[in-house]
Amino acid sequence: MATPAKKTVAKKAPAKKTAAAVSMEATIWNAKGAKAGTVQLPEELFGLSWNSDLVHQVVVGMQANARATTAHTKFRGEVSGGGKKPWKQKGTGRARHGSNRSPIWKGGGVTHGPRAEKDYSVKINRKMRAAALATVLSRKHRDGQVIFVDSFGITTPSTKDAKAMLVAIANGAGVAELATKRKNAAVVAFAKKDTTSEKSFRNIGSLTLEEVRNLNPVDLVNKKYLVIENPTDALPVLSARLNKKG
Repeated sequence: MATPAKKTVAKKAPAKKTAAAVSMEATIWNAKGAKAGTVQLPEELFGLSWNSDLVHQVVVGMQANARATTAHTKFRGEVSGGGKKPWKQKGTGRARHGSNRSPIWKGGGVTHGPRAEKDYSVKINRKMRAAALATVLSRKHRDGQVIFVDSFGITTPSTKDAKAMLVAIANGAGVAELATKRKNAAVVAFAKKDTTSEKSFRNIGSLTLEEVRNLNPVDLVNKKYLVIENPTDALPVLSARLNKKG
């Protein structure tokens, strides 16, 4: 008796997941946590897709370039002492030695120890560094971790006032961790040098203060949020860094 042929059912191909569109319009908050307007974000800074290989390469390279080669040990030829054989070669019953600068002696040289002349630096192309910064900015914007503030308006240094502003902005923007996270909460980026605001925020241990022109991927990946003050002036500075030639 012939076996009936099995019916073949064509399987439907799984639907491809498409990335959700990210709005290039962001809210600007004031120091009291109220909406102060909106800003149109440049696509080349806040609309890039995530590139983990590029970010990893740049971050590791920058960390290597910042590595201080201070640890230094001396070889047997660099330590003091020696010059005379500790005891004669034979007849003492002890092991033979030629110098008390040998690595097996206390106070002697060090074998395979760290040396200050070792170079850990890595070359990072300017375009790679700029692209990595824009990639991290885009990721943080997509995750809702970039907060724009019109102005802190601090005229007299006051940590108390700075903390109150941080809490108000966090509540207004709906990111409570900005004010409550005890470590690595945010990078606060100023459009230009602002000594008064820096003095006010620098005693808050969870924050890192920086000018927009000095933002780098290492600081951004180590902190959860990015607070940009005065985006009208700050964003052109970031765009100029990305489009800089030479």
